[in-house]
Amino acid sequence: MGVQFALTVLVWSVLIGVIGLARTMRRVLIACARRMLGVPLPDPVGERRRAGPPGEGAAASTASGADRWRTPLWLLSHVVLGWAGAQLSVLLFVAGLLLPGGWAGAEAGVSVNGWSLRAESGWQSWAAALGCLLLAAALCLAVTYALRWLAPRLLGPSPAERLALAVERERVLAERNRLAHELHDSIGHTLTAATIQAAVAGEMLCADPVAARAALRSIEESTRAALEDLDYVLGMLREEKAGTAPARNLADLPGLLDRLRHAGAVVEPELSGDYAQVQGTLSRAAYRILQEGLTNALQHGAGGPIRVKVAATPDSLELEVVNRTGAGSAMSPGAFPTSGHGLPGLFERVRLLHGEIEAGPDGPEHWRLAVRLPVRLPA
Repeated sequence: MGVQFALTVLVWSVLIGVIGLARTMRRVLIACARRMLGVPLPDPVGERRRAGPPGEGAAASTASGADRWRTPLWLLSHVVLGWAGAQLSVLLFVAGLLLPGGWAGAEAGVSVNGWSLRAESGWQSWAAALGCLLLAAALCLAVTYALRWLAPRLLGPSPAERLALAVERERVLAERNRLAHELHDSIGHTLTAATIQAAVAGEMLCADPVAARAALRSIEESTRAALEDLDYVLGMLREEKAGTAPARNLADLPGLLDRLRHAGAVVEPELSGDYAQVQGTLSRAAYRILQEGLTNALQHGAGGPIRVKVAATPDSLELEVVNRTGAGSAMSPGAFPTSGHGLPGLFERVRLLHGEIEAGPDGPEHWRLAVRLPVRLPA
């Protein structure tokens, strides 16, 4: 008899384990645990990253498959605890109803495997009945709390899946941060320059139509370039197949300086070195840094020339923007409300490129932004 019982339990355990190995079973069990036990379990990593890049999805699937034994273990634990808890709870509940034999008209008792419980009539039977009912309720609560404790450990993400989720979250945050920098650098500069150029065009429309038309032409060129940047960023945010990112680099610096001149600024460039040796990410980052520095000079400058220095050497790239500050600014303090992300974004960009940056007053009347970027990253 004992051998048959052991074999029956073993067969049922194997069948339950096989059911738990089904690919969709974990997702079903997680949904049931959320609804029935109130446990906040995340979706399986493979389900959440199915639409991601192929390499990352494969890594997540591998990490999930390595821990598939936890799902059969949860299913088996759930069945065992549920079956045992249900049997004992029903037994205690029935005992609680039958032990007070007075109202049943006969003496009652409970006998299980040679163990028996009989209570005398009167308060003893009622006390025993109340104890059985309380034990039944406590057993139900204990099974529920045991399952709630096991659910996140057996159905929740494994250490490998948590690592995959952390890597994915870091990748998404880094991409969002990069897109925020692109929007701030491109759109912010364009709106600043376009506002100033529109004011210049309005003032010179009658006095100097040629200069007014040049300012309007500059607005058209800068806004068209900003629209290209905006389309690219929106495509990335919608997770569409984005086109090629607009490659603004040091080769586009003359156009940037021309747009500043059309806005009425006096620009004094000092360019030296061979820009051909500055390529790729470094050239694009240098353009964005200069763009942000010149935007700040337009927003907060107090008139006078804006000195721009770009020096390319075989080992480093030096960038510098110097403008006047203080009273007498052509811009009112509230003309261009800023988010305060410009300088922190510059410091972060330079740090990622292993460069050096200085930003602050340069004497009583000037503000200086100086950046030094290594052409070759340190090993």
